[in-house]
Amino acid sequence: MPNQNRNHNNQQNGQNQQNQQNQQNQQNQVTQGVANTIKSTADVVFDAAQNTIQATENIAMNAVDQTAQAVGKTVNTIGNIGPNQQNNRQQNNQQNNQQNNNK
Repeated sequence: MPNQNRNHNNQQNGQNQQNQQNQQNQQNQVTQGVANTIKSTADVVFDAAQNTIQATENIAMNAVDQTAQAVGKTVNTIGNIGPNQQNNRQQNNQQNNQQNNNK
C-alpha cells in the first residue's frame, strides 16, 4: 500500500507540475500578446507624430517661401519707385525750364 500511495502522490505531483507549466505558458502568451499590442499601438502613435511633424514642417517652409516672395516683390517695387521718381523730377525740371525760357 505504501508503494501505491507513493505512485499516486508522484502522479499528482507530476500533474500539478504539468498544470503549473500550462498556466505559466498561458500567462506568458497573454503577456506577449499585451506586449505586442503595446508595440503596435506605439508604432501607430509614432507614425502619426512623424506625419504631423512632417506636415508642420511643410506648412512652415511654405510660409517662409511666401514671405520671401512677398519681400522680394516689395523690394522690387521700392526699387522701381526710386528711378521713376527721379525721372519724374527730371521731366518736371525740364518742363519748368522750358516754361521759364518761353516767358
